[in-house]
Amino acid sequence: MSSEVRVLLVDDQILFRKALCSVLADWDELQVVGEAANGAEAVAKAAELRPDIVLMDIHMPGMNGLDATRLIRRDVPEARIVMLTVSEQDDHLFEAIRIGAQGYLLKNVTAEVLREMLTAVARGETPISPLMAGKILNELVQHVPFMNLPRPEEELTPREKEVLVLAAEGLDNGMIAERLCLAPGTVKRHMHNILAKLHARSRAEAAACALHYGLISTIPET
Repeated sequence: MSSEVRVLLVDDQILFRKALCSVLADWDELQVVGEAANGAEAVAKAAELRPDIVLMDIHMPGMNGLDATRLIRRDVPEARIVMLTVSEQDDHLFEAIRIGAQGYLLKNVTAEVLREMLTAVARGETPISPLMAGKILNELVQHVPFMNLPRPEEELTPREKEVLVLAAEGLDNGMIAERLCLAPGTVKRHMHNILAKLHARSRAEAAACALHYGLISTIPET
C-alpha cells in the first residue's frame, strides 16, 4: 500500500464502533474516514466519502448489512466490503459472498488478526476467518452450478493446487508464502492464475469451484 487506506465503519452498537475506531487509529496505514449506525447511513456515507474499505455489520435494525452491501456494490464498486459477524454459524454468510463482499470476519478476532485481514483486503485479497472458512466453502460448493462457474478447461498446476488448498483454509498470501517458502509476489501471481483458470471472482469462489469439480480434495473442518 502506497498511502493510507480509508475505512468506513458500520455498526449499530456505538461502543463497539468507537472501540474499533480507537484500535484502527493506532495503525498508520489505516484511516477511519467515517462511521454509520445502520445500512441506510452506510450507503449515504459510502457515496459521499468513497472509502477504500467498508467494515460492515451484518445484523442492524432498518436496512441490514446485506442490503447495504448490495447498494454500495452498485454505487461505489471500487469499495471493498468486509462483513462483520458475531458467529461463524451466521446463516447470512453465503449471501454476503454471493453479493460480492470481499472479506468475512468474526467480531471477536484479535487486533493483530484484524490488521492482517484489512491489510490483505487493501492488497486485493479476500480474507476469510479460518473459523468460518469450512462453513462458507461447504455452502459455496453446493451452489457452484448456480454461480455460473463451469468446469475449467485448463488444469491447475500442482503448486497452484497447494496455494488454493491453503487459501481455502483461510490463509492470506503472506501466510501461504511463509508456509510454502515462496515470495509473496509469487503467491499473488499463482492466485491470479488460479482465478483466471477457474473463472472465479474471489479465492472463496475458486476454492469452491475446485472442490466441486474434484480439482482439490481438501476442505477445512467446520
